[in-house]
Amino acid sequence: MLVWYWGQPPLETLQLLLFPPQVALHQYRDRYLEALAQAGFSPHQQGIWVQTTQQLLVNHQGDRPLSAASVTKIATSLAVLDKYPFDYRFLTRIGTTGSIQKGVLKGDLVLIGGNDPLFVWEEAIAIGNALNRLGIRQVQGDLVIVPPLQMNFYPEPQTVAELFKLALDWRRWTPEIQAAYAQHLQGQPRPQVSIAGATRFQGTLPANVRIRLEHRSLPLGEIVRQMNIYSNNEIAETLAAMAGGAARVAQVAARKANVPPSEIQLINGSGLGEENRISPRAACGMLLALQEMLAQKNHSLADVLPMAGRDRGTLANRQLPVATLVKTGSLWNVSALVGVLPTAKHGTVCFALLNRGDNLEGFRRQQDRYVQHLSQTLQPSPQPGAEFQSTATASRLGEPQRIKVLAAE
Repeated sequence: MLVWYWGQPPLETLQLLLFPPQVALHQYRDRYLEALAQAGFSPHQQGIWVQTTQQLLVNHQGDRPLSAASVTKIATSLAVLDKYPFDYRFLTRIGTTGSIQKGVLKGDLVLIGGNDPLFVWEEAIAIGNALNRLGIRQVQGDLVIVPPLQMNFYPEPQTVAELFKLALDWRRWTPEIQAAYAQHLQGQPRPQVSIAGATRFQGTLPANVRIRLEHRSLPLGEIVRQMNIYSNNEIAETLAAMAGGAARVAQVAARKANVPPSEIQLINGSGLGEENRISPRAACGMLLALQEMLAQKNHSLADVLPMAGRDRGTLANRQLPVATLVKTGSLWNVSALVGVLPTAKHGTVCFALLNRGDNLEGFRRQQDRYVQHLSQTLQPSPQPGAEFQSTATASRLGEPQRIKVLAAE
């Protein structure tokens, strides 16, 4: 009898039941490990776990925590979406001191950060256009920045200031900014706001500031998806800090995945460092827990993970079955691939492949072949389930409608 589980049941409870396709999966696992051994990579350094939501299919060192690299970002995704709503927005506000006269702000421009981890060129350009609509083309005073604020994934205040000022004035745009505009903002105006004064940083708002604009970030769920598509470490660290830090992320992930805390050992939220260790079983447990949590909120894994055949990023050169949802992980001596696959006979199948050794490209090719074999053996589903259907409203960088005017002259 099969027992249905949400999350990850204990290893002794999730029984391994053999059936003809599973015999083929076991034979392929053995060939996979033997090929790695012949290439000089010990099977003791490799981990494999394959399961349906009900049944364990393949296991090799499934409960051993191994270096997982950016698979850590699954834990970060789970923890931050457990704490904050999918549609949570970071607010960046723009204020002024003084008055606006004939296109000139006779005072300071005040940028009040909301720690938006995806505050990039396109978002700053949209703010520049909103300032132009308010009648501001020149700032006679200073640029005043009130942290926390980051831009283009740079947290250093002076760097943020220089990048922001570049974005506001199209006459100073670099080729990188031109490319961002062409990709996401074609057809929108190009802003022209020059700032004559210096840059100041302060911890509190100026006493005489007037808040004029409120910029809302992309939804948190979309930020999580972009983090996972491009495996962005800076976004991951911001989100992990929001969730309470690496130790808290590990604690939440282990509880949600229903595995012992020893199977998820984290030193940060991004996966940088070999000390981030996750067992293959825990990796699948986290994905299934994330799937359950999102379904309860009318969302799906397709809303937060890169999909083969839809997204590029870390999947640009991978050869995975269409519709597979995955998270990759790479260090110089670690390669990991964790994801879910739609199959005809067994529904959603979760797999975790964790490899250790100096053979990144070789590991990636073998991982892709492993997932292809898994799909062929269990038969790809012509109609993937709800977890493979995106339910989130499409959002784009630099959308002007995400900027609200609070005060105009």
